[in-house]
Amino acid sequence: MSVFDVISLFGGLAMFLYGMRLMGDGLKDGSTGTLKKAMELVTNNPLKAFLLGMVVTAVIQSSTATIVITSGLVAAGILTLHQSLGIIIGANVGTTVTGQIIRLLDVDASGSAVLRFLQPSTLAPLALIIGIVCIMFLKFSNSKVVGTIAIGFGILFSGLLNMTSSVSVLTKSGVFDPYFNSLSGNPVIGYLTGFVVAFILQSSSATVGILQAFSMSGVLSFKAIYSVILGIYLGDCLTTFLVCSIGAKPEAKRVGFVNVIYNLGETVVVFVCVTIAHRLGLLNRIWDVTINPGGIANSNTIFNFCCSFILMPFIGLAEKLSRKVIKDEPVKENPYADLLDELNPIFFRSPAIAFRGCYNVLLTMLRLSEENIRRALSLLKKYDAEEARKVEETENYIDLMTDSVSKYLLAISPNIKTDLHVSIMDQYYKVVTEFERLGDHATNIAETAERVNKKEIVFSKEAMEEIDIISELIIKILGYTEQTFKKRDVEAAKHIEPLEEVIDDLVNAMKDHHIDRIKDGRCSMEAGAEFLNLLSDIERISDICSNVGVATVSRVYPELAEQAHDYITSLHQGGDEAFNREYKAAHEEYFAKLDRIGNDE
Repeated sequence: MSVFDVISLFGGLAMFLYGMRLMGDGLKDGSTGTLKKAMELVTNNPLKAFLLGMVVTAVIQSSTATIVITSGLVAAGILTLHQSLGIIIGANVGTTVTGQIIRLLDVDASGSAVLRFLQPSTLAPLALIIGIVCIMFLKFSNSKVVGTIAIGFGILFSGLLNMTSSVSVLTKSGVFDPYFNSLSGNPVIGYLTGFVVAFILQSSSATVGILQAFSMSGVLSFKAIYSVILGIYLGDCLTTFLVCSIGAKPEAKRVGFVNVIYNLGETVVVFVCVTIAHRLGLLNRIWDVTINPGGIANSNTIFNFCCSFILMPFIGLAEKLSRKVIKDEPVKENPYADLLDELNPIFFRSPAIAFRGCYNVLLTMLRLSEENIRRALSLLKKYDAEEARKVEETENYIDLMTDSVSKYLLAISPNIKTDLHVSIMDQYYKVVTEFERLGDHATNIAETAERVNKKEIVFSKEAMEEIDIISELIIKILGYTEQTFKKRDVEAAKHIEPLEEVIDDLVNAMKDHHIDRIKDGRCSMEAGAEFLNLLSDIERISDICSNVGVATVSRVYPELAEQAHDYITSLHQGGDEAFNREYKAAHEEYFAKLDRIGNDE
């Protein structure tokens, strides 16, 4: 044995861990949308939740990721703690898939060309070739994601082969013999070993893989490794608990705590069963026999499957214990605190789920802004101090949501890789500012109403009727704006632009009427100034709605994103028949109402 053998061992370990991380990240990037939808379909059926947890973990290759995502969904109120219990158990079973893949080290390809393709020595370079071809030469949808998964798979097996080669040299030197002998005679040492390594690596799959690599040296037996596997469970779940607990709500922390209780229960069950079976002589055939990667993979799978059925009926006790240990927080005064909890850092590596939280907050911002605009406009007719206070209070909540979403989008941006997520990010960055501006203009209108009330300014009857007309149209535009953003409704977005043009025409006409009223002495200069302020705010609200519509159309049709200005210009220049028809109809409708005011006078 030399220092170069040690360097080779740790180099192989580094490749193995990086390959596993790369493959897992690729799988998560390619499946987060489906994962999000699947998670939300969970019911109170424990078997369904168990199967979901098992399948999701098998796909993304990480029980920690599955449980952390589940914790975030519980924090966001999408799942309840009770619904998450089955997912937790299923995740612990699903993580054994990685070990079953690594058991390909056992494949004997002598005399079979087909089996030779299944050997890691063939799979590794083949996966690397496929990966680089997908990334560099192919341009199909998600080609980079597929290439990343393949490259991760290839690096994983390359590192594994390097590890097994180095381990073989090191074990032949006899340097590990005393330690392996202590594992066989003292399960506590094995348990602590598994715990420490899994806690450091933060991955049970990686730790089991390392154990499988050492087993290729032919020096490990079942009696030496079963306690190590159990220690791995505890080390991994403690890591998960810590991740779930960082800045989380009590309900989210309980998900990680239940996982710890479950794994401790698994440890007790396996230790008891193995001890009894050994003393009854049921394990004599495998107890001292050299174990290979397949044997370790099977032991890991059997432990998890059997414990899932044994402990499933008792998982409710773990839920009750978690509620006693982790107390609820005092009730928050902010009525939107639970909504903002959906912006959970846990989801940074699962953008589809993270964007769902952003969408919910943004939609609430839009609705609150629209509600505030309606409330502020009503204050112009009849001022109410309590309603004005509500406008200010709601505006504070909108500002808080703006800051929260903006910071969250900034934090998640390093994890955005796919074109779809880039287009969503671009839309959300634009609309979060627009929705805040809507709220600001509602506040401006409310402040105008307050000044008019305090100074006892009286708008003329004609001015109030004009305010009613333009208010009716702006509320209609806001309705289309909400439908556009809520459903990514391009047809609804197409209604915004012609109506926004009519708003501009109405504002110009009303300004002219306002000047005439001042000249005729029907309106004071002070009332006229406030009237102009009001028209300015309404005009800007319509502009904001137009911006939201364009941002939504650009998301649905990314090719228009760079030509948004030209697109709007062509509409206003009469380049679209549908726009022209709707603009003409709306113009005639609202100017007819405006003309009736003049005739009445």
